[in-house]
Amino acid sequence: MYLIKTPHFIQNLFPNFVWNIPDVEKVIYLTFDDGPIPQVTPWVLRELAKYNAKATFFCVGENASKYPDVLRQVSDAGHTVGSHTHNHLNGWTVHDNMRYYRNVRKCAELLDTELFRPPYGKLKPKQAQFLQRHYRIIMWDVLSGDFDPKIKPEQCLRNVISNTGKGSIVVFHDSIKAKENLVYTLPRFLEHFSQKGYAFKSINPDALQSLQPYGITA
Repeated sequence: MYLIKTPHFIQNLFPNFVWNIPDVEKVIYLTFDDGPIPQVTPWVLRELAKYNAKATFFCVGENASKYPDVLRQVSDAGHTVGSHTHNHLNGWTVHDNMRYYRNVRKCAELLDTELFRPPYGKLKPKQAQFLQRHYRIIMWDVLSGDFDPKIKPEQCLRNVISNTGKGSIVVFHDSIKAKENLVYTLPRFLEHFSQKGYAFKSINPDALQSLQPYGITA
């Protein structure tokens, strides 16, 4: 089970996580998890370029190591990258927290990034407490569900169209599993919000400047 729209009470439980980036202007923060891979990521880059859209790619370190040319394409196009652990680890199922921290750091050092998104959005309290001292933990307020083989592409599109607004952080996946839903949804999403006057920006230091610094507990 997963939630398309992250409820405010969940966001309030973890105030040091970044769930959205409030802005008076029409800005959307697109994010792509699990790449980079040659079968999907270059296509995503071409679609984004059509709208001069910038995004944030939360990369699995193993994929980044395996496909350095694809990773370079992401950076050369002016997008931001973040750590998604080196091996797509689920924090809830890892019994050795130090192993988890090392896995996060291995990917972060490879990408030279201070942004981190936990796979599945799952972190134990102690993991979160440690990691937020070293990284900006980027979550989301809209989850497309593109990874779900049980939903049709049309539903995936409705998920994001109905729930996205100013400052939303939206999750897609540049993965084989999500490809069918993504190929249908992303171009239509970009066209829909572009026609409404929205811009698409990456999550970078400028975007995060107005938010509470990481390492400081509310």
